[in-house]
Amino acid sequence: MIYAVNPPLLAPYALQTEQRTEPLGIGERCPRLSWKLGCRRRAAAQSAYRITVAERSADLDTPSRHLWDSGRRDSSDTLLIPWEGPALAAATRYHWRVKVWDETGAAGSSSQSWFETGLLDPADWTAAWVGRDLVTLPHVDPPQDDDPEASAMQSPPLQLRRAFQAPSRPVRARLYATARGVYEPRLNGSRVGDVELPPGWTEYRRRLQYQTYDVTDLITEGPNVLAVTVADGWWSGYVGFDPRRAAEHYGERPAFLGQLAMDFADGSRQVVATGPDWTEQPGAIRSADLLMGQITDGRRHTPGWDAPGPAPAGFWPAAVLDTEPGQLAAEPDHPIRITRDLPAAAVHHREPGRYIVDFGQNLVGRVQLTIRNAERGRRIVLRHAEVLSDGELYVDNLRRAQATDTYIAGGTGTEVFEPQFTVHGFRYAEIDHYPGDLAAGDVTARVLHNDTPWTGNFVCSDATVNQLQSNIAWGQRGNFLAVPTDCPQRDERLGWLADAQIFAPTASRNADVSAFFARWTLDVLDGQDEGGAFRDVAPVMTLDREAAPAWGDAGVIIPWHLWRTYGDLRVLDRSFDAMSAWVEHIRRHNPDLRWRHRTGNSYGDWLQVGVTTPRDVLSTAYFARSTQIVAAAAEVLGRSQEAAHYRRLHAAIRTAFTESYVHADGSIEGGTQTGYLLALAFDLVPEPLLEAAVGHLAVDIEKRNTTLTTGFVGTALLCPVLTDHGRADLAYALLHQDEYPSWGHSIRHGATTIWERWDGWTDHGGFQSAAMNSFNHYSLGSVGDWLFGRVAGIDQTPSSVAYSELLLRPQPGGRLTWAHAEQDTARGHVSCEWHLADGLLTVSCTVPPGVTATLYMPTPDPGSVQEGGDPAAGRPGVLAVEPHPVGAAVRLASGHYAISAVAPDLASMGRP
Repeated sequence: MIYAVNPPLLAPYALQTEQRTEPLGIGERCPRLSWKLGCRRRAAAQSAYRITVAERSADLDTPSRHLWDSGRRDSSDTLLIPWEGPALAAATRYHWRVKVWDETGAAGSSSQSWFETGLLDPADWTAAWVGRDLVTLPHVDPPQDDDPEASAMQSPPLQLRRAFQAPSRPVRARLYATARGVYEPRLNGSRVGDVELPPGWTEYRRRLQYQTYDVTDLITEGPNVLAVTVADGWWSGYVGFDPRRAAEHYGERPAFLGQLAMDFADGSRQVVATGPDWTEQPGAIRSADLLMGQITDGRRHTPGWDAPGPAPAGFWPAAVLDTEPGQLAAEPDHPIRITRDLPAAAVHHREPGRYIVDFGQNLVGRVQLTIRNAERGRRIVLRHAEVLSDGELYVDNLRRAQATDTYIAGGTGTEVFEPQFTVHGFRYAEIDHYPGDLAAGDVTARVLHNDTPWTGNFVCSDATVNQLQSNIAWGQRGNFLAVPTDCPQRDERLGWLADAQIFAPTASRNADVSAFFARWTLDVLDGQDEGGAFRDVAPVMTLDREAAPAWGDAGVIIPWHLWRTYGDLRVLDRSFDAMSAWVEHIRRHNPDLRWRHRTGNSYGDWLQVGVTTPRDVLSTAYFARSTQIVAAAAEVLGRSQEAAHYRRLHAAIRTAFTESYVHADGSIEGGTQTGYLLALAFDLVPEPLLEAAVGHLAVDIEKRNTTLTTGFVGTALLCPVLTDHGRADLAYALLHQDEYPSWGHSIRHGATTIWERWDGWTDHGGFQSAAMNSFNHYSLGSVGDWLFGRVAGIDQTPSSVAYSELLLRPQPGGRLTWAHAEQDTARGHVSCEWHLADGLLTVSCTVPPGVTATLYMPTPDPGSVQEGGDPAAGRPGVLAVEPHPVGAAVRLASGHYAISAVAPDLASMGRP
């Protein structure tokens, strides 16, 4: 959600605890509280705040019942203020209110929120892990001759239940649950919550997340039934491109751990926990795998299995597998949810009973299918694909992932099939053996991803660029599923580190990914070995080897990015030792400071086009960058001696890079676009050679008919470096290019997400190798950060944290006549929009309270800068108007502005 709060008084809004709104079941013993500010008045700022906390909302008005009262604190802080109240109790809700005072000392308004703790200590758990009794099961549920899938599959998912009596309706009830696998809880016949595929995927050997559900309204006086289905998921199913099931890595079979705590009006409490009194029987789901798909047999539905009443026949005692809960952690970020439904855009009848459905958008999720009047036993098969070839599904690029769901009709009239425990990447679905005519209204695509709040928007006057932004956004949705995956459709779906660090700046423009990345960073740190080397992927289920350059550097870059973007000092502090250990690992094995040894798989600039950037140029550049970040992080954390050490090391690496790879004419070893981009972006080119280096880069682009050669690493730097070094014209030319290789090329061929490769499909070559050809892969969409930051113009100064000091640098160019971006930053709503019309450039911008901004107006006439027809200088909130090489620098306090000036000559902008 994008907020635009504009009240007359200074007002706090969007209150968060641990970077989430009203989180249920947090595990942090010292949570941090945040809020954003809005105000209609210019130059508004917070001068003081007061936080009060109570266990009941009504008690916030009664000082004697406050658990914590910070008192009025003279401070402009609004971000991640640590808890200073008494020790938090487990399973307790805390209501909190913040009141603010403005820059004059006048009282602003107040706002309130709440958070609730989960189970904070292992002793809080009384539940035991339960699963299938493998001794009893074969005698209870043998495979049937007419069910070949059931006889050939691994064990079907668990279907567990526990009946219990409640003396009355509770005033409060919470279910704390997790699984070795993925699970769906139910209570008295109703689904519990809306979380998909819990508990998600983490480094299971170190940490298994549990979820907290408010089930107060689902429990009745008298008989109740708590039930759950548990499938293999990431625990024991197929994961990655390892031909073995995850059982070879984590565990052989799924299990469930649950604890239902009910509080009653008389002060009593009842706990129903997993243990020997639970029963189990396989149900209608005969197999379920994240990659392979799900088979559901409608003939085997067991009505009433999850509702009060006698248990259906065939439920036998479940096995108690483990009485220790293990290393559990409360889920700290936004879970996976269904965030939208997409109707069928077209339904194509191929032959009797077989249809191909086009949803018009490459997405990640599953299909919901309504089936009418199918005879009992009819087997309806759904296959999924991202693209078509000659009108049929193209599935070669899925490799081993079958992406096939099957429903065996129960013959009960109208039946609805929607698989719960699998996920596919697709635009098209083939539905085979469907009875009768398939109507568009009978089939829906359901979109799944981590429900990170969407906080950014970019739009401009060019339809192709808008499609590019849409493709970037859909790629992010589809690949932020439990971990930041590389692709959502084939047998891979791993948390590759380089992809994540390259895309993180763009991701945080589109959505609030602070909690998502903070949680995944724990998996990155868990993968580090004793020598300091990170892994290429996290969690480390496969590819357990030292990370490559740009891949392992994510362990340094992402914590720093979370600090710069969200002000998250805790992540930076918790990561610092691992960050410095990574740098020391590189230094130890490369004493000459050229990173040539212990480079892991050394992917280079992955999937660059027609060139090869020397591996040591890329690796040494990243060695320098990571060292520079570690030095800056040490400074922020007050570790001055380490900061000085890493500043010296960075200077030495920079010298080594310059001596080895920067030639006297400003050319970079290898002469590739990526080589120049790395050297320029990471400040590795001596000042006297900058102009020459930029010239070499420009010549290389121009001699290729304004096309790029960059891969994953270089593409993120391409347009920003060109723009920062005076060649915005080339950046725009690349943006508008629609010949291969380019973003426009894929869009011209119907792309609705970012492709993995520039040549995923070409006119001259058709499909690239099916061995590696995803049509939904966010890495090459890293240009999105530039769209927000330089095209529309929202950026921050190098010393700014969480957008405390804005740089508004709109850059007109190309064929655009206007562009607009907005972001709900950690401090509040920011927008920047520009229009070219009638010889004027008009920039409209919003600066949130407590934030300052410098608006750079690209104009040939600094004296023409106006607001509302009057000179901008001296207007309320306009702190100064000063000449600047781009035209004029307008210093702004908070507020909304519309500044105009004589428009720049775009024909000459950016050209030497």
